[in-house]
Amino acid sequence: MNIYHAIFMGFLQGATEFLPISSSGHLVLAHIFFGIEEVGLTFDVALHMGTLLAVFIYFRADFLHMARALRYRHDTSEETVFLRRLILFLVIATIPAIVAALLFGGASETVLRKKSIVVTTLVAGGILLLWGERKGKHLRDFRSITFKDALILGLSQAIAIIPGVSRSGITMTAGLFRGLNRQSVARFSFLMSAPVIFGAGVYQIPAIFKQGLHPDMFIIYVTGFVTSAISGYLFIAMLLKLIKTRTFDIFAYYRFVLAGTVLLTMVLKG
Repeated sequence: MNIYHAIFMGFLQGATEFLPISSSGHLVLAHIFFGIEEVGLTFDVALHMGTLLAVFIYFRADFLHMARALRYRHDTSEETVFLRRLILFLVIATIPAIVAALLFGGASETVLRKKSIVVTTLVAGGILLLWGERKGKHLRDFRSITFKDALILGLSQAIAIIPGVSRSGITMTAGLFRGLNRQSVARFSFLMSAPVIFGAGVYQIPAIFKQGLHPDMFIIYVTGFVTSAISGYLFIAMLLKLIKTRTFDIFAYYRFVLAGTVLLTMVLKG
């Protein structure tokens, strides 16, 4: 992998981590069309840590307010109570993803990473997203999120361990079915991503040290990290601005096109 590949993969990771279009589907295409080699676990973790930084920077006010709500234990104001409840909901939403990763993490990188599965999940996810747009009432705001919402979105996030599902796509879809408006479900989905990405990165640290770091790849790791952070921040901002006036339909249709492209490559390659 060269520096240009690192920039491209960082950009791709930052964009597809937050748009409901599946990062795994795009990675399959990147390897097929551009022949970009996989350079190991360290680079993958660097890309994900870049997207984590993007979430922390964009939602820094939310995270600071939640930290203060925990610090001032005797504050019982409505805002502080809401923030403590939000923290609890994020914890609840994270647990199913942790369980799924521990039970099926290996399968997601091997037997589940087939192109046929990616095509199927891309199409299914697109159909569900369109259905959620049509069925959802889009009336509930961010402060109306409940324990049940957090649990359902958390369970949906666990399903995203299957390549092609898209973590952001399935959680946003679940939120639409729960009647949340687009801005609220996107915001909660992005906040949900922080503990999951952080936990996945920490979990991989022993494996990284076991494999060993390659000093000559340091610039590649840094480039991927920085690019994914910048890309992630920009695409978070873009999506939140877009859905103020538009639906998620465009992303569902994009998933269909992506699935068709992957399917076409399968046919052409026999």
